[in-house]
Amino acid sequence: MILTKARWALALRILAALVGGYAVAYAVTAFLAVYLPLARPDRVVFSSLASFAVWTAVVVYVFAARSTTRVWLLLVGLTTVLCLAAFFSGDWRTRP
Repeated sequence: MILTKARWALALRILAALVGGYAVAYAVTAFLAVYLPLARPDRVVFSSLASFAVWTAVVVYVFAARSTTRVWLLLVGLTTVLCLAAFFSGDWRTRP
């Protein structure tokens, strides 16, 4: 079975929705767990619950975007920025 250009585009969008959506949801969870001005358990619970809404929004965006390249660039860029911001938060001690 030969994959045509349309099938490759669909396969890349499905991969972006699954893998890219998970990566962005993880990055948002890590970012919110560090930066929300709440107690630690509340930050973790809120950011974990918000990740489901983020993943759903990413899936909708992936299939609504015009270009697969634009989708991948946005997902990789957003994940990178949020993960780096969470990792280099400047708060190296344990927050209460």
